[in-house]
Amino acid sequence: MISLNEPTRFSVSRALALHWPEFLIEAFALGTFMVSASVVTTALEYPGAFLRQAIGNGALRLGLIGIGMGGTAVALMYSPWGQRSGAHMNPAVTLAFLSLKRIAPVNALLYILAQFVGGYVGVLLCELVLGTPFRAPPVEYIVTVPGPPGAAIAFGAEFAIAFIMMFAILMISNDARWSRYAGVAAGVLISGYVLCESPLSGFSMNPARTFASALPAHVWRGLWIYFSAPVIAMWLAARAFNALVPEFERLHHSPKIVPTALGVQR
Repeated sequence: MISLNEPTRFSVSRALALHWPEFLIEAFALGTFMVSASVVTTALEYPGAFLRQAIGNGALRLGLIGIGMGGTAVALMYSPWGQRSGAHMNPAVTLAFLSLKRIAPVNALLYILAQFVGGYVGVLLCELVLGTPFRAPPVEYIVTVPGPPGAAIAFGAEFAIAFIMMFAILMISNDARWSRYAGVAAGVLISGYVLCESPLSGFSMNPARTFASALPAHVWRGLWIYFSAPVIAMWLAARAFNALVPEFERLHHSPKIVPTALGVQR
């Protein structure tokens, strides 16, 4: 894995020349995740789909969607490309690592731009291939909007899942005995979140993921939740990790390369 923690004096052109493969990987990773989520959700939720008609239990369908999304995330994390970029796939994750000085500002900026573009392209591809079943309710571009309990509950739910995700993966990846399972832990959490948390907020935990669906769908309800809660929560999780784990242990007791969705750069 190429370290992205370089001097801030590097220009955008210099960063692109050095790390364009990592930026493309970030775009590809979130785009692929969006394609997977879109296809699985359409197959299981569009009223005319075979699987939707065959599986009448809504909770079971949500569980299967969660397995599909979690499995895709794990596959991306442990793939050679995912390990090369760190497979952040999420601006909130990248900003959290920026706060930990694990990535230079210019590289963080380009990671985030790549994530937004990749997610959006993935949704556009699904719109082109899946057509009306993907565009029409209840799938509707797999947009994330607050559930029936309201915006405040959605914000709290998004904050909680983002904090738990970031803190858990940081702690696991810092332990040499368990670091190899950090990506698995992230996938399990994603699967559980889809089942248990998505009724409250739609399950985003990712500003780029929400934007990718909101733009073509023209659905902007609660956008502030998905741009603020994950960013604040993951930043606070990074700060908590920084306070709880001594610097010596972070630098010397953890593995050199961590195959995790949160891309711990060494």
